[in-house]
Amino acid sequence: MDLVIYYDNTSFTFDFRLVDGDLAADDGLRSAVLVSLFTDRRANADDVIPDGTGDRRGWWADAYAEVAGDFIGSRLWLLSREKQLPDVLQRAQTYAEEALAWLLADGVAQAVTVTAEWAANGVLGLLIDIRLANGSRFTDVFNYPLEGQ
Repeated sequence: MDLVIYYDNTSFTFDFRLVDGDLAADDGLRSAVLVSLFTDRRANADDVIPDGTGDRRGWWADAYAEVAGDFIGSRLWLLSREKQLPDVLQRAQTYAEEALAWLLADGVAQAVTVTAEWAANGVLGLLIDIRLANGSRFTDVFNYPLEGQ
């Protein structure tokens, strides 16, 4: 069992919960998906950084990955100042699929499907559908706030 990370799609906040005085736990898949989507992955050398700096972000431990180029998180943060355009939805889908590709590589899932849509003004909605190795499904929607509108 793993620690449960709760995400509120309306306030865009993360939290831990208590159950009978202990931290809540589950199989960890939802929490792993949250970490994969909402942790800032290091930007590629050719990515345009939204704030104009050279800060490519990313988790410091990615420099020591067992497999070269095996990064934690997503590049969704690169969309933070984008307008609500169709090509932004396509990039969001690509970035989310990239962030969840480890599920396929590690044999956790047989298939991962991401659908990106505008959930509200300035809010990206990501419908995640994962067909697990055991044949069961995990489906959830995660809202990702953007600064630009």
